[in-house]
Amino acid sequence: MLEYLSAAMMSFLSIEVILALMVGVVGGMIIGIIPGLGPSVGIALLLPISFSMSPTAALVMMTAMYTTGVYGGSITAVLCHTPGTAASAATTMDGYEMTKKGQGMEAISVVTVASVLGGIIGAICLILFAPALGKISQMFSVLEYFLVACFGVLVVAGLTGDNQAKGIFSALFGLLVGCIGMDSITGVSRFTFGHLWLEDGLDSTPILIGLFSISQVLVLVQKLMQGSGSTIVDDPAAGLKGKRWKKGNTKLLMPTMLRSSAIGAFVGFIPAAGCSIAAWISYGLAKRTSKHPDEFGKGSIVGIAASEASNNAACGGAMIPLFTLGIPGSPVTAILYGALLMHGLQPGSDLFIGSKAPTTYAIFLGFLFANILMGIIGVSMAKQMARICLVPNSVLVPIIVALACIGTYALSNNMYEVIIMLVFGLLGYLMKIYGFEPAPWCWAWFWPTSWSPTSAVP
Repeated sequence: MLEYLSAAMMSFLSIEVILALMVGVVGGMIIGIIPGLGPSVGIALLLPISFSMSPTAALVMMTAMYTTGVYGGSITAVLCHTPGTAASAATTMDGYEMTKKGQGMEAISVVTVASVLGGIIGAICLILFAPALGKISQMFSVLEYFLVACFGVLVVAGLTGDNQAKGIFSALFGLLVGCIGMDSITGVSRFTFGHLWLEDGLDSTPILIGLFSISQVLVLVQKLMQGSGSTIVDDPAAGLKGKRWKKGNTKLLMPTMLRSSAIGAFVGFIPAAGCSIAAWISYGLAKRTSKHPDEFGKGSIVGIAASEASNNAACGGAMIPLFTLGIPGSPVTAILYGALLMHGLQPGSDLFIGSKAPTTYAIFLGFLFANILMGIIGVSMAKQMARICLVPNSVLVPIIVALACIGTYALSNNMYEVIIMLVFGLLGYLMKIYGFEPAPWCWAWFWPTSWSPTSAVP
């Protein structure tokens, strides 16, 4: 492997690859911030551009956009209660609460450090263990997926909040909504009411944007109508005065970030799992093992660190079955699979030996350095990002709604998706009013849509 890594480093240090890396990192952060777009849309837009590029440069640019797109979605999750991607939904629980307390800059710093650490660990697993872990992922059968799903039910138990009855109701309702569409085993349509556009089920992105973003917009509008809440926080300037990284945060967060990174890398390499599942598992486990579980959902930096380290580590894990077995476990890796074939790279053992190995390991190194560059940019721009606290709600609300509608419509050029987003936005607003927790709902909804035996097992 060492000779391949040496050759890969020489290939990686070319000007074309470095420029591609920078484009992928910056572009991923920007497209991740826009609700509804995310890395899958960004990578799809890069496909035509990559035709004239070398395989190394093209794949480095796309994988860089993958990991930084997940991170970019967490920025708006923290500052605007608007997760740019589904993987950032768990971060919204505590990140926005910190912003309301005037700790937006610290929250962004925690998000950045946790994302970088998780991404680096995921990249290391990708470089060192890809062939071996790829074989293990091939051994997963229906029984193993069922056991992982049962573990997910235990996670829901830790996310129910103060009122367990309401939490359980939210989880059951999420399971019900997750059953919409054609059953993957029997082929029977469920809850479609004769509408063909519901046969494929409901996309996660419009639902999450509505549940977290539009619902928060309605809360801000309510405050404006009541004559209060001109900005996100009561004292906007306070959000820019806090420290980026408080003394003691490293000792406090490091065990959680390491554990969550390991969980994320493991969950990521399981086909059909993904960053969202990894984030919710790590968040729920962090809450269950915390000495202060009552702080979760109220501005806990441990909760932010858990979800962010896990979802970025899952990016590296998700590419293991892609490169080793040709099994894309998510929309993003499915697009990457097409990009690999387009550039003459057939997934399998041949990518790790012979003439193609330097190209493969150069892509992995690019993924590693993308996370490092993402951290440098994120930490240096934390204060500039936190300035969103200064924007008046009367300006911020229409911007959020416009971006949410544009991003949702861009998913499939279908107004039905926008309608779904608005409906679930109203539902999320009612949940906030009557004290129902969105976390159990989100996790339970992901459960039937993500762990279907026929889609999970190759």
